[in-house]
Amino acid sequence: MIRFSKLLALLAAVVCLWTCFVLAEEPTATALPEEGTLVPEGEVLLSPEREVPSYVESLLEVAREELGYTEDRYKNTKYGVWAGDPDAEWCAEYLCWCVDQTDKRYGTALLNNSYPLYSASNTGRNWFIRQGRYVARSGFVPDWGSQWFSATGERVEKNAYIPQPGDWMFFSISATGDTSHVAMVEFCTVDANGKVRVHVLEGNNPEKVARNSYPIDNWAIQGYGTVHEWAGITMRAGNEGLRVSDLQRKLVLLGYLGGQYITGKYGSLTAQAVKDFQKSAGITVTGIAGQETQQALEERMNEYYRQNPDLWSVDPED
Repeated sequence: MIRFSKLLALLAAVVCLWTCFVLAEEPTATALPEEGTLVPEGEVLLSPEREVPSYVESLLEVAREELGYTEDRYKNTKYGVWAGDPDAEWCAEYLCWCVDQTDKRYGTALLNNSYPLYSASNTGRNWFIRQGRYVARSGFVPDWGSQWFSATGERVEKNAYIPQPGDWMFFSISATGDTSHVAMVEFCTVDANGKVRVHVLEGNNPEKVARNSYPIDNWAIQGYGTVHEWAGITMRAGNEGLRVSDLQRKLVLLGYLGGQYITGKYGSLTAQAVKDFQKSAGITVTGIAGQETQQALEERMNEYYRQNPDLWSVDPED
């Protein structure tokens, strides 16, 4: 009798293979030229908006070394073996393995800090969301809400975020929104018509590690787990993560929440604290921390620090 866990694994395999097939239907500049001429003719390389961390360069180096690696005739891979499931559909396993190898080679500590360790659908995407480093292609994250760019306050419109080297790009072809594929961004290009393409390194394509590229408006791209923090996000009851903890710390400092409730979980007490703050700030009372509420809270925090400079000033003798 096949165990239930094995049935789930078989289902995941079908979904991942189907994703690769569907994505391959898109017109794409796959099989990019070899090193030195990676930018396709007629396209221009887009420079990253922020400095690429050295650990990202190291990770990309490790990932590039795996180009051409092919699963065996039983569909087993060393990435699956490393993850404990030799015949796994191994797009996530490839990326996580590369992070682990980067840690071992360069003495970094990226796995479970800068990048997740995972195999199951949705787990990697949800890890980035909890870390506060996820940008949805649509600018809206289900079960959370809308997003805005932290630097400008502008709403994240569809396809507005240009992914950066080292970001992980999540795909979904499921009506439920479950993730079905993941790839790592190597660089982006733009053509004469302003069309942006995202160039990636990916495993299970469909049986090997390969370069690929996708138009930024590809319908299957769900969003990006990012190297840097780019966007704020609406928070509500049921959400968990570092952004929730940060919200709770501000509410505690301003007296709306008890210090013992900095849990990273947006429960009823946090929702009530948000309502109390909204009432005091003249904001529509919902208990949901949207952009207006979070910006008002940040302004109140800045005023608090101006009135209490001892809280953030540094003793010159320290």
